[in-house]
Amino acid sequence: MKHKRPFNYKETKGTITTDNEAAIEAAISSIKHHRSRLETYVRTHPKFLHSLKPIHVEKGPTIVRLMAEAAELANVGPMAAVAGVLADLAVKDAVSKGAKIAVVENGGEVYAVSNTPINVALAAGDSPLSKSIGFRLEDFPIGVATSSGLYSHALSFGEAEAVTVFAVNAGVADAAATAVGNLVKGEDWRKAVECGIVKALSIEGVRGVLILYRGLVGKAGQIPKLLKISTASKSVGKAV
Repeated sequence: MKHKRPFNYKETKGTITTDNEAAIEAAISSIKHHRSRLETYVRTHPKFLHSLKPIHVEKGPTIVRLMAEAAELANVGPMAAVAGVLADLAVKDAVSKGAKIAVVENGGEVYAVSNTPINVALAAGDSPLSKSIGFRLEDFPIGVATSSGLYSHALSFGEAEAVTVFAVNAGVADAAATAVGNLVKGEDWRKAVECGIVKALSIEGVRGVLILYRGLVGKAGQIPKLLKISTASKSVGKAV
């Protein structure tokens, strides 16, 4: 049986789905713990919080090192990976409690481990497509992240309606989605999409990418099966 619980902790908002109640508690504790470690770190390392370029970290809390590693792969600032890395760490702790199914959606970024297919909705801020289409995840573990230059509240220098990246974990997917999203802009729409695809597939750990821009759809690599999500399903969260 699946257990699902929404959570809110400061600016962190999302949903945890597992087959084990104790695993949900472990995931929530993980998010609180690692977020606290990050907050403490940036007080004495403010550049880590504000940089738009990778910052090499040799010593630091686990969350800081993982964010730095993901950001370096995608050539973006480390905060571009924060939501994804928190999801990764929460799933890891849920699995340590015996969960066979552990899906953490954090601000639209998803990390999933499962022994059965999982459906997740596209999360692109206020986009009309957000939560209207989704993906059936069957190859685990997998990270999924979406960046939007038009509808998201997160920083993006691009103009894509949505850039969704599938990767080995959510931290890499999160950073890569930001990097690709920054490139998708300009009047040559087709070239912009092609540029984004090339960038995505050049990032180590990325499995596939889907780009929506000005009515064009570009996809490459390993893309999970697309789904149309019913209105009734939308209210149950991004992992359904």
